[in-house]
Amino acid sequence: MTVYVGVEDLCRLVASSGVEPFIQGIADRIESDFRRWEEFDKAPRYASHSPDGVIELMPAADRRRFSFKYVNGHPKNTRLGLQTVAAFGVLADVHTGYPVLLSEMTLLTALRTAATSALAARYLARPGSRTMAVIGLGAQSEFQALGFRALLGIDRLRIWDIDPAATAKFRANMAGLGFQVVAASSAPEALLGADIVTTVTADKARATILSDNMVGAGIHINAVGGDCPGKTELAPAILSRGSVFVEYPEQTRIEGEIQQMPADFPVTEIWRVITGEAVGRSTADEITIFDSVGFGIEDFSALSYVHALIEGREDLRRLDLIVEPRDPRDLFSLVRPYQPEQQVA
Repeated sequence: MTVYVGVEDLCRLVASSGVEPFIQGIADRIESDFRRWEEFDKAPRYASHSPDGVIELMPAADRRRFSFKYVNGHPKNTRLGLQTVAAFGVLADVHTGYPVLLSEMTLLTALRTAATSALAARYLARPGSRTMAVIGLGAQSEFQALGFRALLGIDRLRIWDIDPAATAKFRANMAGLGFQVVAASSAPEALLGADIVTTVTADKARATILSDNMVGAGIHINAVGGDCPGKTELAPAILSRGSVFVEYPEQTRIEGEIQQMPADFPVTEIWRVITGEAVGRSTADEITIFDSVGFGIEDFSALSYVHALIEGREDLRRLDLIVEPRDPRDLFSLVRPYQPEQQVA
């Protein structure tokens, strides 16, 4: 039967290790899977767009497992008291086609996004980076801060959001966790002295969160918020000045920051940097940009990490998601009306 990991189950798993070790564990699994990138079946995600948002399916598979994530992106949801992003995922056995895991992925996506961001920065940011600016303090922001500390040692945060309530929420959540947090009065002020800047805004619009004159030499930009057609955060001039790294070009050219650029705009796939096939940062003054939109292999990695953590556990629920008639060829037996045996005269 299919193991089910619900919200409470995942919260207990994270609490048992701590958020930062959990993010580190996912990052290690992503790094391992990226090193065998060519073993995976890959495709851009399927996206169904509506005026209020998008619903997507994100698949990935190797020779043993297939995974997909169902995820939405609806920026207006916060006005209704709902999550901007909600998701669940499935991990299945390729040999039988049977699902082995059904998991919540709203929380897990936040954890794996932070893991991917910090993993890329470990290869692209200047060594010794300790200060990060965070522009946009929504649901992803705290995970980004903890992920970057876990993988890079970031301990100083310069933050900004247009909503004072978001700033207050972030500061309350970070209180007592050992960060030095400075709330800036503007995005340009937040970037002062930062080694890394993470942009993680939610509005589905062509926005300029970072303008060209805000970005100095040597900074690493972790551009997370631009993740669908018509949604961007960076001025095109920044992309022209820097070296751009992506997950899967066929998807990023549609959804990422580089949708603003010509179709032949040069990018480097981050997996090639991880395997040593390509150079990441080459000089201290270079501007590096991770144009992150999220990719199915990262969800595959996160689901695989959770599945490995729960292997052998009997305290999790099992779902009768797949029918099990006594005779696999007799599916109708499950719905056949009851017929009492005919009486013999």
